[in-house]
Amino acid sequence: MQSTELAQDVLGRRIDRPAPLRERVYEAMQELIISGNLAPGQHLVESELAETLGVSRQPVREALQLLNSDGWVDLRPGYGAFVHAPTEQEVDQLLAVRCVLEGESARLAAQSADADGVARLRELCDQGEAAVASDDIDGMVAANAELHRYVTQLSDNKVLLDFVTQVDRRVRWYYTPIARQRGEQAWQEHRQLVNAIEKGDSEAASRIMREHTERTRLSYLEQLKAEPKNEAPAVPLRRRRRTAPRG
Repeated sequence: MQSTELAQDVLGRRIDRPAPLRERVYEAMQELIISGNLAPGQHLVESELAETLGVSRQPVREALQLLNSDGWVDLRPGYGAFVHAPTEQEVDQLLAVRCVLEGESARLAAQSADADGVARLRELCDQGEAAVASDDIDGMVAANAELHRYVTQLSDNKVLLDFVTQVDRRVRWYYTPIARQRGEQAWQEHRQLVNAIEKGDSEAASRIMREHTERTRLSYLEQLKAEPKNEAPAVPLRRRRRTAPRG
């Protein structure tokens, strides 16, 4: 067998390896941040996280470095690791981009969605409204994220879906604190969106989606302004003492 043929044969037989432990810890901690179980500004202690997640401190330390690189955690020399507190500018910029992307998703979805797609959107509306009725925040956030993702899926534009997927976790993070505040109003807007998609009215669907995402953006910014600022601690936390040199 020629070397090129062997290389191609090997490539077709490679065994998928399980994700490194640090990546699984990264994903677990990211979900804790998104859900609000780890709040913005909260001090993250490696030993406590390791015990909670059932791992050693090393993958936690590595995961914190990755989370810091991706903007989920802030590492402050001499102070430790803290959950990142999004600034008004960060939120405003991301949700503004989301408005543009999902407005286009809705426009295309109205042109291509079939009866099964519309039925699925109505199921998701039912789930979201049930979550509101039972005051199930996690259920509201999950149904909201799935409905928006599915609208983009119905757009039949893979590039658009890739872009929307990139911002999805940030959107869930920002939406969680205001899910109760948006409540029934958000799902009424979703119903209007689904009706426009079912009618094939692409312009109405795009407008409704843009207005809907803009209301979410404004609601989050209002809440952000009302919350106390998360400042760096005034004194170092657990700084190591330097031992005096021996004479």
